[in-house]
Amino acid sequence: EARGTSGREASPSTEPQRRPRLAQAATPVVTGTLDGAADRKGTNQFAASFGEHAVGFYNEAQGLRLSSVGIGTYRGAMDDETDAAYISAIRAALRAGVNVIDTSLNYRHQRSERSVGAALRAFVAQDGGSRNGVLVCTKGGYLVPGALSRESLREREIAGDAHCMAPAFLMDQLERSRRNLGLTRVDVYYLHNPETQLRFIDASTFGVRIRRAFECLEQAASEGLISHYGIATWDGFFDGSLSLQSLEATARQIGGEAHRFRFVQLPVNLGILDELRSLADSDRGVLDIARDLDITVMASASLLQGRSTAGLPGWITHALPHLATDAQRALQFVRSTPGVTCALTGMRDTRHVADNTALALSPPLSTEQYRAAFHQ
Repeated sequence: EARGTSGREASPSTEPQRRPRLAQAATPVVTGTLDGAADRKGTNQFAASFGEHAVGFYNEAQGLRLSSVGIGTYRGAMDDETDAAYISAIRAALRAGVNVIDTSLNYRHQRSERSVGAALRAFVAQDGGSRNGVLVCTKGGYLVPGALSRESLREREIAGDAHCMAPAFLMDQLERSRRNLGLTRVDVYYLHNPETQLRFIDASTFGVRIRRAFECLEQAASEGLISHYGIATWDGFFDGSLSLQSLEATARQIGGEAHRFRFVQLPVNLGILDELRSLADSDRGVLDIARDLDITVMASASLLQGRSTAGLPGWITHALPHLATDAQRALQFVRSTPGVTCALTGMRDTRHVADNTALALSPPLSTEQYRAAFHQ
């Protein structure tokens, strides 16, 4: 159910839908494969190449140096024009210092992943970039038209005709994502809104499914198909349907202290000011728990799909008077949130890329400044 202006509106992809038709295989349209994965040396070199931008624009996470602004690929039409726009925007973002890319198999029915793959190959081949300097994140869980196989689906494992996280299904989806992206290894693979299933199954069954999914993803990491895995959620950590401590405990039982459950993605934006104010005044919110468990937090919907780009409260402008636009102020506030490593925002216009990456010249608020802003 959509939640008005709460900042956590349900994505259309979270709603039950008619079961997509099965297909034996998606047509492989991506050509060429990039080896390797984001690593310490590559991300450090990426950040260092931007000189003064490296001061305050990059954060350390999981041994990597990651930009505090990342590019998302959720919205847009399923057409060639939008593909071309995303490819141009992603290349522009990479050239401007952004080294975090977020996508999903179900975004624009695989077209976003393919656009990311095309942009990465161009960045490496034509812009002098390195695969090892860029963190590429994608997701699986939803049934996507044209990306399903009979062999990987069992009726009893599907929730609401829309969602599945059975091991065979996830491995099939991961292989499709790797092919779409043209990558031998995905840096972060998220279970996409797993809390969706709780509308159709009980908590005990959900726990069993999560464990089996984590076992599958730990194995995928051991085989070098992914580097890390995580959970991408909308309401899960706010409404209590997901417990980060329980999820991490499950991962630790499976993979030990060196488990690969190291990322979560959740909405952080000025549409959820009450929650942000609570987090700012608390030392045991989900962001603090993530920090204690060495789990990296990526903020989704940082600009609330464009609704945080105008008409912000006066105290936000007062706290960030040196920035040129409300969009910059909203994004700056999110990336300054203590515990957030990267603020993701959709960008398919190079003008938006230029506007958002201008924040590289403006250090984020300190924790003290951030907390003080709420009490002006």
